[in-house]
Amino acid sequence: AEINLDHVLRALAHPDRRAFLVACRSAPKAAGELADLSSLSLATVSEHLKVLRTAGLLVLDKQGRNWFYRTDVEVLDAAIDGLRRLKA
Repeated sequence: AEINLDHVLRALAHPDRRAFLVACRSAPKAAGELADLSSLSLATVSEHLKVLRTAGLLVLDKQGRNWFYRTDVEVLDAAIDGLRRLKA
């Protein structure tokens, strides 16, 4: 996956956003489910989800009438590769 490493790293800089990524890795989650994992308001969670979507880390899928977030593991892998290249 082609990524903007700066955007991805900024998105990963917040602990709640990292928690949302982990939660969406095993199974897609609705925004309300993610808000329940945090002490943040639903509006604040929505802003964090937007940052993750813009960076490509979360994908929004429609299932029936509902929307669910899932982690794009390929983007995470590309970010890890980008960091590895800094070390080489």
